Amino acid sequence: MKLSTPFTLVAALYSTSAFSTSPIFAHRRYIAASALNAYSTEQSGETATESYRLNFKGTDGTVSPWHDIPLEGSDGSYNMVVEIPKYTKAKMEVATKEENNPIAQDIKKGNLRDYHGPIFWNYGCLPQTWEDPNAEHPELKVNGDDDPIDVVEIGSKALESGSVKEVKVLGVIAMIDDGELDWKLVAIATDDELASEYNDINDVPKAVKDGIREWFRWYKTPDDKPLNGFGFDEKYLDAAAAKEVIAETNEAWKKLRSGDTDAGKLWIGKA
Repeated sequence: MKLSTPFTLVAALYSTSAFSTSPIFAHRRYIAASALNAYSTEQSGETATESYRLNFKGTDGTVSPWHDIPLEGSDGSYNMVVEIPKYTKAKMEVATKEENNPIAQDIKKGNLRDYHGPIFWNYGCLPQTWEDPNAEHPELKVNGDDDPIDVVEIGSKALESGSVKEVKVLGVIAMIDDGELDWKLVAIATDDELASEYNDINDVPKAVKDGIREWFRWYKTPDDKPLNGFGFDEKYLDAAAAKEVIAETNEAWKKLRSGDTDAGKLWIGKA
């Protein structure tokens, strides 16, 4: 099998063709947008090197994108920290073990990590969430992957790494990666042109849902890793269930942050 085969398959599955606000709500969105605009990023180190870091700044100095940015946005939305823009390959992520949790490129076996083909959606995480590796899921019988919960944003625009976007959560799929539970939320930016059409997972075209699942099933196989699996008969759970998962991971984060759960090597700052 050629290395590009899984990504060619997903590209074929994924089709981009599947594509009077009140003054009060407009005001709420303006306030939320203004709050998010209070965050900026500052690069240190050189791009595509081990030294690269994207540091987050607030009005009072350096902040953690994991711990200091609020989970919830306006009107039922959530704040997504964008790590990887769509159509790129560098595996960027919030560095959970480093002080202030900057975005850095993942390193495996001493090498900077890149996907073997581009990811077709914007990818990131929700702040103030944590998939607890000490907690076993009652149905799936696997533990969390020790990271903030992941978000796959399916909107029409490529979002900049380090940007914070309000997203509407549409559903979630339970990926099982190397025996760990790694939830993948499906969401869309609230300011995307498709946001008014997508309100739940059944509104998302089948080609998009299949593309996401198959991309994450296959993406590690070029490194001779096994296929990833999925819980719940490989089905997506709806928006209501996704919000329950977010609430659970937020509670786990609160216990981590307060010291009720041992942080191990994770950097959690001061509660």
